Amino acid sequence: MAKPQPRYVCQACGASYPKWSGRCDACNAWNTITEEAPRETAPKGLGGGRRGHKLDFVGLAGAEAEAPRRATGIAEFDRVTGGGLVRGSALLIGGDPGIGKSTLLLQVAAALGAPRADGRATARCAYISGEEAVDQVRLRARRLAVTDAAVQLAAATNLRDIVASLDHAEAPDIVIIDSIQTMYVDTLDSAPGTVAQVRTSASELIRLAKRRGFVLLLVGHVTKEGVIAGPRVLEHMVDTVLYFEGERGHQFRILRAVKNRFGPANEIGVFEMTDGGLMEVPNPSALFLAERRGNVSGATVFAGMEGTRPVLVEIQALLAASPLATPRRAVVGWDSARLAMVLAVLEARCGLSLAGNDVYLNVAGGLRISEPAADLAVAAALVSSLSDIPVPEDLVLFGEIGLSGEVRAVSQADQRLREAAKLGFAEALVPPRRGRRTAGPEGIRTREIAHLQDLVRLVAGGETPARLRAAGGGPRALDS
Repeated sequence: MAKPQPRYVCQACGASYPKWSGRCDACNAWNTITEEAPRETAPKGLGGGRRGHKLDFVGLAGAEAEAPRRATGIAEFDRVTGGGLVRGSALLIGGDPGIGKSTLLLQVAAALGAPRADGRATARCAYISGEEAVDQVRLRARRLAVTDAAVQLAAATNLRDIVASLDHAEAPDIVIIDSIQTMYVDTLDSAPGTVAQVRTSASELIRLAKRRGFVLLLVGHVTKEGVIAGPRVLEHMVDTVLYFEGERGHQFRILRAVKNRFGPANEIGVFEMTDGGLMEVPNPSALFLAERRGNVSGATVFAGMEGTRPVLVEIQALLAASPLATPRRAVVGWDSARLAMVLAVLEARCGLSLAGNDVYLNVAGGLRISEPAADLAVAAALVSSLSDIPVPEDLVLFGEIGLSGEVRAVSQADQRLREAAKLGFAEALVPPRRGRRTAGPEGIRTREIAHLQDLVRLVAGGETPARLRAAGGGPRALDS
């Protein structure tokens, strides 16, 4: 028998190569290819063995009830997961180092393990840490004031020991693994955190969770690009993928559902980091707008949707004459390519001169916006900064901009308007509505914007594009 040859696997994407190279051709990452020992026996085919059992196919209609959920009592966490944790499901939580993943999961375990009126715990929880000792987890629990919760702690990285401790009839209801990159299978020669180890460890744990019926919560490390480290198949294996986002300079933390088989995707939960742990933020719109100052040019309010929740956030823009040959474009919280498109449309379709200005765009509060409905609010902030004319304080905007300058309709406009009316906004600039027209919510006036030139005239206080083009040297040029 020929000796099995070693293979070289990229630790970033999982691509396999017959020999080592410095760069992975699949993901273009450098110095990520490592050698992994092959299996001693190759998998055999289906020929010559016993025959399989015939599958019992069923129709699409059925009388299955909705999957039972276990609510944690943390409303923002339950919102993101779709109403609670489903029995036998696997969840993957990723985020930057120090963002609060371990703190959040310890609070979830403590909420589920809190004693009831009869003295018994709501759920049996097991917290297995591969990065910290038991005493370190106890120190965090003491800081969070959750030491009375019935949570079992263990520090282990050997997957064989973990499976042996959980594979019995009295298995816990909730199992937290912190983190999956620290687990290893002793039958593999590769180091912990490699593609083979992460894939095998996650597969064994998920299979055990399905068989025993407990909820599995996995903590995942992230790469420099912000995606979960390890093979991409890891996100396909689990039922729910959650990303814990936030800026180090802000106290707000956002838990976002990227994938959810038991609820809506792109749902968010907002938390505030305090000395006592993560506190829920039931009304994030009011919190994001709490420090907003009126009568400042370049600031607008965007009515966005995060999953099923409407969120109002302030968008700030600043234009300044650039001394550089190539002006700077700095974006925080939005897509830089989207900003370049809006700037190009303002110049080509509205006649504004923006090429000689440094452009700074910021989404206040640390929230990251991904939907194109923010185009209209960004354009209004840019025009307001260029003309040095503030946008009215009680005005809210949303709408998508096309390359010809037209303003396109977006989904869930009524929910955006209701949230704006609830927070006291009196007027909204919206794209033209298609199909059946319905009256907007009471307390807020709506004005439809069909083209970006109409927005320029409204925001610039009647200034024509020609005058703004002549004032392209800087915002203060209009005063001359």
